[in-house]
Amino acid sequence: MMFAVATAAILVAMLLALVRAFAGPTLYDRVLAGNSFGTKTVILIGLMGFLTGRPDFLDIALLYALLNFASTIAILKFFRYRTLSVPLEGPAAAAPAIAERDLS
Repeated sequence: MMFAVATAAILVAMLLALVRAFAGPTLYDRVLAGNSFGTKTVILIGLMGFLTGRPDFLDIALLYALLNFASTIAILKFFRYRTLSVPLEGPAAAAPAIAERDLS
């Protein structure tokens, strides 16, 4: 009974995160809601694995958590720089030119 209530609470929290993702006034609100939805999905997968007695669901939940984190960072980087590859600036930009001169 307690796990059914926990599952229902997680599903309600996921619904609220989806509402925030679609109604969020800024991009960062939407990204945060998407990340929150992904975190709640990881919790739900872990809970379902516990309820069904399948510990391999925890591996799936960990993989999904890693993908959720990496995709959130990639989305934020893309919207900040408008590309996923950032050109180097400052002293680090001179490093490839220095390395080319040393080789020749």
